[in-house]
Amino acid sequence: MTEDFKISVGDWVADNLPKGLVGAHISMYGVVSGDQEVKDAFELWRQRLAAQGWGAPTWPREYGGAGLTDAQAKVVSRAITKAGSTNPIPYLAGMGVTMVGPTLLEYGTPEQKARHLPGMASGEVRWCLGLSEPNAGSDLASLNTSAELDEEAWVLNGQKTWTSGADKSQWCGALVRTDRSAAKRNGISFLMLEMDQPGIETRPISLIAGESPFCETFFTNAQARKDDLLGQMNDGWSVIKRLLQHERQSQTNAPAPSTTAEPLQDVAKRYLGTSADGTLTDFDIRSRLADHLMDTAAHELTIARIMTDARGGNVEVSATASILKNSATDVAQGRSELLLEIMGSQGLGWEPGEYSGEETHTVREWLGGKAMSIYGGSYEVQKNIISKNILGLPETTQKG
Repeated sequence: MTEDFKISVGDWVADNLPKGLVGAHISMYGVVSGDQEVKDAFELWRQRLAAQGWGAPTWPREYGGAGLTDAQAKVVSRAITKAGSTNPIPYLAGMGVTMVGPTLLEYGTPEQKARHLPGMASGEVRWCLGLSEPNAGSDLASLNTSAELDEEAWVLNGQKTWTSGADKSQWCGALVRTDRSAAKRNGISFLMLEMDQPGIETRPISLIAGESPFCETFFTNAQARKDDLLGQMNDGWSVIKRLLQHERQSQTNAPAPSTTAEPLQDVAKRYLGTSADGTLTDFDIRSRLADHLMDTAAHELTIARIMTDARGGNVEVSATASILKNSATDVAQGRSELLLEIMGSQGLGWEPGEYSGEETHTVREWLGGKAMSIYGGSYEVQKNIISKNILGLPETTQKG
C-alpha cells in the first residue's frame, strides 16, 4: 500500500464529507440524531460512500464493494474518523454488511449474491437476523421455528426474540428447523425472506438506554422463496457458525462512544483541567486513563497480529474471534465508564437543556453498552470457547 493511496483517501474524504456532519451522531441502531438538515447530510454522505464502494470496501466491485484489502479498508475507516465523522452504511444495513453479507459471499449462489449484496453495500436495504427464541438462546440448536417446502416457497411458523432491527428491516436471515426427525444440530436450515408480508409481526422490546433495536418476531405462514435457501438444506448449522464468527469479528474493533475524533485524554483535560505542565489535575483519572489507552493499543495490536497469522493459515478464526470479542467488550465498556466519570454530573444528563448533545449521548451509550457483554454470544460463552478451543481444557459446561 502506497503513501499515495493514503493521501488520495484523505483528500476524497475532505472533499466529499458534508460539513454539517462533523461531530454528528448515528447510533449503532442506524438512528441519526439531529434535525432534518443533519439527516439529509447523512443521506448525501451515504450516497457518496456507496458510489465509491466504501460501504463494504473489501467486497468485490460487482457486488457494490471496492475490492480493497483489509489494510486499505482500515485506511478509509481511519480517514473518516480523523475527519470527525463515521461511515453510516454498516449501521443502516443492520446485519447486512457485518454478518449476512460476508456469509453470503462464502455460501451464496451467483444469483443470490447479485440479488442481495449490492443493497447491503449501499446501505439501502436493512437486514435483521432471526436466531434466538424464547427457549433457544445460548443453546441455539434447540430452536423450534419451522419451515416446510410447499412447491416453490418455504412456509415459516414460529417465534424469534432479540431480532435487532426487525421493525425497520426489509429482509431477514432466519435459522429454522426443516427436519424434526434429525438430531438437534442437524435438520436446521438458513433462509432469507422479505419482512414486508402479512405473515410477519414484530413487537419492539424496550431497553433502559431509551433506544433499542430489539424485537420479538412472529412468523405465521410467512413465506420465503425456494431459491432463498442459503447453503445446503439441513446444513444451516454450518452456515450459522460461520455467520457468528463474522459477527464476533465485526465486534472486535471496539467503537468509540462518539463519532468525534477528539481523543479521550483531550476530553478529560477539557472537563477536569490541567496543571501548569499540561498534565491532568486528577491523578486517579490520569492513571486509569493511561491503563485504558494501553489496553486499547494492546487490543488493536492483537487484532493486527491475528489478522497477519490468519493470512498464513495459522489461526482458528472461531476461537480468536472469541478472544477479540471479549477484549473489545472490555475496551468499549471501560471507555464508557471513564468518560462518564470524566464528565461527572454532566455525564448523567438525560434530556437537552443543561446538558450538551455529547453529554446526553454519553449516558445513553454507557447504558446501551452494557448489552455488549451479552449479545453475539455472552462474555461467559466466549470464555468457554477460549478454554476449550485454545487452552485445550476439558468440556465442563454440560456437567452437573
